[in-house]
Amino acid sequence: MAFNQQSPFYNPRIPFTGSIQGGLQDGKSITVSGRVQPGADRFNVNLQCGSRPNADVAFHFNPRYDSHPMTVVCNSFQYGNWGAEERQYNAPICQGAGFNITITVRPHAYQVSINNVHFLEFKHRIPFQQVDTVMVAGKVEVSSISFMNPAFTAQPGFFVPQVALPSFGAYPAGLAFPPQPGFPAQPGFPPAMPAVPYHSGISGGLMQGRTITIQGSVHPNADRFSVNLCFPSGIALHYNPRFSENTVVRNTKERERWGSEERGGGMPFHRGQSFNLTICCESQSFRIIVNGMQAHEYRHRFHHLNQITSLEINGDVTLSSVMV
Repeated sequence: MAFNQQSPFYNPRIPFTGSIQGGLQDGKSITVSGRVQPGADRFNVNLQCGSRPNADVAFHFNPRYDSHPMTVVCNSFQYGNWGAEERQYNAPICQGAGFNITITVRPHAYQVSINNVHFLEFKHRIPFQQVDTVMVAGKVEVSSISFMNPAFTAQPGFFVPQVALPSFGAYPAGLAFPPQPGFPAQPGFPPAMPAVPYHSGISGGLMQGRTITIQGSVHPNADRFSVNLCFPSGIALHYNPRFSENTVVRNTKERERWGSEERGGGMPFHRGQSFNLTICCESQSFRIIVNGMQAHEYRHRFHHLNQITSLEINGDVTLSSVMV
């Protein structure tokens, strides 16, 4: 049986409730791409049986940062009651970091992968054939919610700069949120992916707590690529994976002069593979997270953070989304 491919929802307002066209089938997957807000307490992704308040929830995926250690709670909601919680620890989804969460339907369970790495299974408590709605709520920003049927390839999402979203109170009260409209691509006009070389302004400059999230893929025969955070007379952070040297070079350039290179910390990128790169600006350094795991830390050499007003990306990569 053939199923038409559903267009993704792009940059939906959170909380968001959207229909799953054709419902769920064995082998179908849903990918939520986005970023956890800095300082977030929790967010959730629900697969629901309808969009009405207090609808049954076949699968509730709920990262909680206000638990110690950080915990992902999975559950179901049926006949007005929550079921038994299933808890998983050490999820590679950090506050302030980007992520890709893929939920794949199998005959016995939902399989969840985070940044292309298997994370957990949740056995069906409600027949998946009853699910027709996806809901996202909490302290999270979403670039796309995409759908992949067994014989199709998911479409990439595209991030546009967006303002901070309103805060979200304690969950599970979010079940009562009203449906929100999505923003599917217009027929025949899919969003253009960011071109390389890429350049974008950073409105207001950087500050402590601000993050930049880049999603893309490395070319199969890549030599190198670079991400530069620039100020008017130089580069505050030059982040430069070099595949022929199997290292990531970090450096600063002021008035046409490069400083000393930093090279330690391993190589988290691979030729031909996708990546999710988040740069977190902290008071003393840039913290760099790749595919949900901290890869490098680079202490500030240029300390006027508000003067870092542009982002450049060059080299052997294809970009699917950039959030500045």
